[in-house]
Amino acid sequence: MILLAIDTSGKHGSIALARAREGSQYSNDVELIETMPLAGGTFSAQLVPQIAELLSHNGFTKLDIGAFAIASGPGSFTGLRIGLAAVKALAEVLEKPIAPVSLLEACVFASRAQGKVMAALDAGRGDAYVGEYEVPVNASQIPREFILSRSEFLSRGKGWTVVTPDSVLDEAAVAASLSVAGLAPISAADVARLGWLKIQAGETVAPDKLEANYIRRTDAEMLERIGS
Repeated sequence: MILLAIDTSGKHGSIALARAREGSQYSNDVELIETMPLAGGTFSAQLVPQIAELLSHNGFTKLDIGAFAIASGPGSFTGLRIGLAAVKALAEVLEKPIAPVSLLEACVFASRAQGKVMAALDAGRGDAYVGEYEVPVNASQIPREFILSRSEFLSRGKGWTVVTPDSVLDEAAVAASLSVAGLAPISAADVARLGWLKIQAGETVAPDKLEANYIRRTDAEMLERIGS
């Protein structure tokens, strides 16, 4: 199966084309064909032409896509909306499944850390997006994702293995004597690998059910709440 993965959650993004062996339940059975970077600030103009170029360069058309994996958040409101809109449109036309992938979960997955693992991403404004996971997955523990201040994150991280691709958070966690596992920046390739496992597990959604995982409320929502 040909899998198209997209990450437009941050200042810079990427798209990845991968080939997955159907019936496999292992991420290492996902063959990465090519990853293409996307420059931040121009996702709306770049995304669809870059997808077409990526497919054409590797001898495929959109009709060869068997499924989609999309970084659903947390991250940039605008970036996420652009990526999700593109996937919704393509998946609806092609009638193919979509695997939404949390970037926090992708961090944990890419780190290969075990036990109590806390993923962290810079949320701006002195905050951090945080996800708490048990690896291997414990059926009794539901992963939790929320937003914390930087100091709250450092306090809560005691007793966890912290994984983050953000150098500032990494340095702060080390300075706070937390257990930290190094992690390279997350890309659409990581989204593809985790997305494939979700597809095999049936954790997919139809285009009209695909939603962004913002975690933080938009400024408009916060103002509306204050005024209510």
